Amino acid sequence: MPLLSQTSVDWVVVLDQLSNWSTAVIVICFGLHLLLFLGLWGLSRRDFRVIASTLFDFTRGMKHQSLFDSAAHLGDQIEGFLADVNDVLDDPTRREDRQMLLTRMQYLDEKRRYLQSMFFDTLYNMARTMIEAYPLAGVLGTMLAIGAALTMGSDDPGNAVALVVSRFGQAIWSSFAGLISAIILMLINSFLEPSFNRLSEDRRLVRETVARAKRILALAVHKSEGPDA
Repeated sequence: MPLLSQTSVDWVVVLDQLSNWSTAVIVICFGLHLLLFLGLWGLSRRDFRVIASTLFDFTRGMKHQSLFDSAAHLGDQIEGFLADVNDVLDDPTRREDRQMLLTRMQYLDEKRRYLQSMFFDTLYNMARTMIEAYPLAGVLGTMLAIGAALTMGSDDPGNAVALVVSRFGQAIWSSFAGLISAIILMLINSFLEPSFNRLSEDRRLVRETVARAKRILALAVHKSEGPDA
């Protein structure tokens, strides 16, 4: 029995400490979550710039190349450069532009690291999904605070009620921190999500356009060399 009693006391201490730390842990996780979103935003801006710069170099010198104002969104620039490439691929009479694209295709392939999106997509999926954990963490902190109070006052029902009432504020702060954190992060995600989705869509369009260019240009070279080449 003494061992059981000591074990029970140890569990009460653990519950009490967890309930005391719950709000602080939620706030710290919220700060780290903000830093993660900030890092993802920086990565997305970098990838937009790299893709736009690569496609600009790829299409530079073509006739009717799209020109954009410096204030134009990088996504619009990327889609404009892809439209330029597709225009060349759709027009067999633009032989000079086709030859130029074929010459630069190897250079574009060497820089395809900008199309690798697994790391970014994994981080963003984690950041978006974990928003839902904050209200649950707040409820868990509330339950820990109430559970610790009930356990400490289990020998005296009147004392248990007094302990629950005294810890009610602590329990509410935990739930409040979880809900506020989730609301703020949802707002941030709703602001960043269109840009992140557009980056993923632009990557997909670049992959499809590069594959189409390889197929059409390789076929054109084969025809120009003749069946005996």
